Amino acid sequence: MPFFSFERTVPLPLDEAWRRLTEWPRHGDVAPLTRVTVITPPPTREGTRFVARSGLGPLAFDDLMEVTLWHPPADDEPGLCRLEKRGRVVLGWAEIEVRPGPGGRARVVWREELRVRFLPRLVDGVVERTARSVFGRAANRLLRMS
Repeated sequence: MPFFSFERTVPLPLDEAWRRLTEWPRHGDVAPLTRVTVITPPPTREGTRFVARSGLGPLAFDDLMEVTLWHPPADDEPGLCRLEKRGRVVLGWAEIEVRPGPGGRARVVWREELRVRFLPRLVDGVVERTARSVFGRAANRLLRMS
């Protein structure tokens, strides 16, 4: 499975960076042709499940995810969230870590391993580069949105 990661340092307190990255429906606001629906009652916790539906019409697919680790930041301690991707098309996991950075800023570390079913391993490099770019831009947008 292709693995990628990226880091961002943002002028936000830890709890605000965390909120912006873990309000799941907001991900649909920044990802093209994607709508995110939380299918379990709030608040987010271990066991929370949501679906990202991407595409148009018959070319759309569901990316089912479940929160398997939920530790929001507290008292300048880092926060860590782990998602397991359990859809028919997209498999793997993602971790979002928010920790103290320089000058009171938040440091975001996003790690993800993902596999797109039905794609040959030969294209793993293209999947990795594309995913790093798409998720990196989405994270940038989420962190800029209030």
